[in-house]
Amino acid sequence: MQRLSLVEALASVPDPRHPKGRRHPLTAARSLAAVALLAGMKSLEAIAQFGRDHGPALAHALGFTRGTTPAKSTPSKLFRRLDAAALEAALSRWLLARQQDGWQAVAIDGKTLRGSAAGEAPGAHLLTAFVPAAAAVLAQLRVDGKTTEHKAALRLLGVMPLEGRVVTGDAMFTHRDVAETITRAGGDYLLFVKDHQPELWAQIEAALHGDAGLSPLPA
Repeated sequence: MQRLSLVEALASVPDPRHPKGRRHPLTAARSLAAVALLAGMKSLEAIAQFGRDHGPALAHALGFTRGTTPAKSTPSKLFRRLDAAALEAALSRWLLARQQDGWQAVAIDGKTLRGSAAGEAPGAHLLTAFVPAAAAVLAQLRVDGKTTEHKAALRLLGVMPLEGRVVTGDAMFTHRDVAETITRAGGDYLLFVKDHQPELWAQIEAALHGDAGLSPLPA
């Protein structure tokens, strides 16, 4: 896979604006957000202030043609209109291009996005594939009320490069079809087994003690 810079990866995300309304280049605006986030800025207001604080030098370096970075209202309107799936796919391609840097483990887990609940509406629940060595999310799926983390994991694992990788997860993902999906892709897995899975416990005990009709384990 071609090794892309973050700017090159972000440039592939479509611009939702009409050509006549484009005051700032989209790639420059996204690059500003990325740099500001890496510098610890966590809000649109902080990102806009970060751009102003660093002046024309940063603006030109990021690709702003006017020598100034946008106010808070511009990224607020722009980022709401971006194709979220296209943005996530671009970031995933950027990270995957760096997989030769040595990461070998992928952890899958589900979490409810903090601050996403609104009134009686539940928060957004996401299933993520996290790469500890890169400290980054490789891919994620939203888990709605019509499915489960187990089923979402099958979809997520089905589109990820797993050859030579070890996938870890809690007991939620300890299912035969999850294990088969990983091994068919050339990966291995490390999944938890709890006390409420007695039949699986018994099968593992039998396999480890060589009395399950299986070939003996190598020394």
